[in-house]
Amino acid sequence: MTGKEALTDLRVIDASTLFAGPMAATLLGDMGAEVIKVEHTKKPDASRGHGPSKDGHGMWWKVLGRNKRTVALDLHTDGGREAFLRLAATADVLIENFRPGTLDRWGLSYADLTRDNPGLVVVRVTGFGQFGPRSNDPGFGTLAEAMSGFASMTGEPDGPPTLPPLALADAITGMGAAYSAMVALHTRAETGRGQEVDISLIEPILATLGPQITIFDQLGTVPERHGNRSTNNAPRNLYKTADDRWLAISTSSQSIAERVIRMVGRPDFIEQPWFATGTERAAHADELDAAVSAWVRERSADEALAGFQDAQAAAALVYDVRDIVEDEQYKALDTVIDVDDPDLGSLRMQNVMFRMSQNPGSVRWAGRRHGEDTTTVLDELGYGVEEIAAMLDRGEAL
Repeated sequence: MTGKEALTDLRVIDASTLFAGPMAATLLGDMGAEVIKVEHTKKPDASRGHGPSKDGHGMWWKVLGRNKRTVALDLHTDGGREAFLRLAATADVLIENFRPGTLDRWGLSYADLTRDNPGLVVVRVTGFGQFGPRSNDPGFGTLAEAMSGFASMTGEPDGPPTLPPLALADAITGMGAAYSAMVALHTRAETGRGQEVDISLIEPILATLGPQITIFDQLGTVPERHGNRSTNNAPRNLYKTADDRWLAISTSSQSIAERVIRMVGRPDFIEQPWFATGTERAAHADELDAAVSAWVRERSADEALAGFQDAQAAAALVYDVRDIVEDEQYKALDTVIDVDDPDLGSLRMQNVMFRMSQNPGSVRWAGRRHGEDTTTVLDELGYGVEEIAAMLDRGEAL
């Protein structure tokens, strides 16, 4: 028997745009938080128009905007600012990604936002943080992927640095921002007070890249590009099958490395002194890759994968989205779900990213239209019918 979703007692204001801040709000909404998305009346979140669309409805927004009610306010106006302050007075978390000082100039400083709600947690997402020489520079995930060292260590040894083909830094920051909000709420449970959270795009991705700073500090080593290989273990690469699929394998465990090498017919390698550690094996990656590649190349994808499974070795085929939606493991986990949508009918998207035995999350609806819930939310905040009509008339709300 499962209980209610874990965060149904929280109200979250998503006043951020594009990916990192909105993703944090999405993650909280997936676990039951009531999320109210606040957008400008004339300039909606750019994620609505990002990437492919169908019938004028962006696919990114349908996923990123899920489980959110949408309100459109012009925060530059007295009426829009007042409505935003009333909304903040009812919230537990506010997520914003304006440049440092922007909300202060609009009369929406931390002191203003918490005057009637000292328990409010304000999560500030920026490219470079709230202070420092670049704090007011425009910041995007691409810059974080470059500055973190990610690009410099990604790609082929003789090729250029490589950026990811997706909003990687934003996604990592979004998860970090959601985590930071929950840490601040945990503290609030003891103190009764909220706080400001300063999270940048450049730091969370840096944290995920492991001990590169410590290694440089202690050993003077600068990470290099190794393509699909690892400096920590081998064989670790992508290997082409007879039917032109690609198989990924990992041998981080010594026992798995031994099973793989026996399977491909080179048990003599195991007797070599260098085979005893992952780092030493990585130094002999050419020899190991040649043996594995020759074995895989003689077999179809299904045959090669079955061989690795029989050997209890770690391997997976390289998937594109067509494989993902048909994969039996993803189906067993209910990773891809169907969501009813008034704009596009039934559409498929990824489910909540983890399962809880007592308080599972859910996707209740896909991204809604710009300002679809403005009137309803203003009514909940105590605005009368005539007041709402006047705000709409003046362009303070949409």
